[in-house]
Amino acid sequence: MNILLLGSGGREHALAWKMVKSHHCDQLFIAPGNAGTAQFGTNISIGINDFEAQKKFCIKNKIHMLVVGPEEPLVNGVYDFFKNDETLKNIIVVGPSKEAAQLEGSKSFSKKFMQRHNIPTAGYAEFTKENFEEGKKYLLQHSLPIVLKADGLAAGKGVVICTDHNKALQVFEEMIINKQFGDASSKVVVEEFLEGIEVSVFILTDGKDYQIIGHAKDYKRIGEGDTGPNTGGMGCVSPVPFVSDIFMQKVEERIIKPTVAGLQKENLIYNGFIFFGLIKINDDPFVIEYNCRMGDPETEVVIPRLQTDMVAMFAAMDNGTLIDVNIYTDEKKYATVVAVSGGYPGDYKKNVQINGFPDVQVNNSSIVFHAGTKINEEGNLVTNGGRVLTVTSVAETITDAAKKSIKILEQIHFDGMYYRKDIGYEFEEES
Repeated sequence: MNILLLGSGGREHALAWKMVKSHHCDQLFIAPGNAGTAQFGTNISIGINDFEAQKKFCIKNKIHMLVVGPEEPLVNGVYDFFKNDETLKNIIVVGPSKEAAQLEGSKSFSKKFMQRHNIPTAGYAEFTKENFEEGKKYLLQHSLPIVLKADGLAAGKGVVICTDHNKALQVFEEMIINKQFGDASSKVVVEEFLEGIEVSVFILTDGKDYQIIGHAKDYKRIGEGDTGPNTGGMGCVSPVPFVSDIFMQKVEERIIKPTVAGLQKENLIYNGFIFFGLIKINDDPFVIEYNCRMGDPETEVVIPRLQTDMVAMFAAMDNGTLIDVNIYTDEKKYATVVAVSGGYPGDYKKNVQINGFPDVQVNNSSIVFHAGTKINEEGNLVTNGGRVLTVTSVAETITDAAKKSIKILEQIHFDGMYYRKDIGYEFEEES
């Protein structure tokens, strides 16, 4: 079948790399893609939210399947656009409906959904400009730390953890009154702070049945030892040593099953991935957030571990046979290390030449995934984003996998290039 993949990051490179391995994949197109995705399919310059252009392309190129990488087109209703169009409705869309995508698109929606279905999560309250003064009083009596979240999509930057009340009031005003994140922060969700260790679990679902396809732990902070500002993710490991069979049983019974049952009960159309952002407190899982797609850089460890044909999984999701799919994962250890532009997550330069890339020795145990890259007019590989490259390696231990990824990154150079050398550091003894 002919497949159109939306997106341009490391996640999309990993998905493209995986999908072209399937004998079900005839032609793969990526919109807009990056320098890495071009190795596995044809990049096309169509925006992820340009549904009309996507429609024309799908008709012209006889597309059978649309795989949506990032969250924005999902929240904007790409599923509904395709399914409500006579010429597109038979195309398999991997992604939820606009209404179901509110699980990620609105923190308020997701918290209320969790409350309705008794899914363990942090206590919360929500405020807008209308009850701003009430919100200030609420913050002043709230225990510390306090978590403030912009309700809508804020490009991964809409969550602030405050350790004193004055800072919380300042952030609250910045979000609601000064519209720090535009419409995304017109409503703010205030949550209790949960102390624990984070882990992400991924499923594919048709809104009725599901398959768990993997789990991972990512490293959000820019600095080694988990210090400094939050980023989109500096690295990732899978499988996570503390995710035991008993813990996963709790995740499935308390979180995954009631979530999928809740989708069905509320008639929310869902055909795609659910990313459960969890926190482990003692030995119990709580939901921090839902994402309606695969994560980045989690995809770069979860997908290489997955041994099942991904396109066949998508087809099974569409035809109601997902429950019959056998999921196989490699039991070895995977580690991804992300190379970022100088200044990230703040201001950074683009169009910086990347050197040493043709000399990179990549073998069966390591693969380079492009994130923010492109080929410029002179035919050179240059940076095109904050997160530029990720290297995923496999080994018998997490420590060795991370070392392999770093060894590959040591051969690549661009001005300002930075990466953490301690991904998986807390599992060194356990590995």
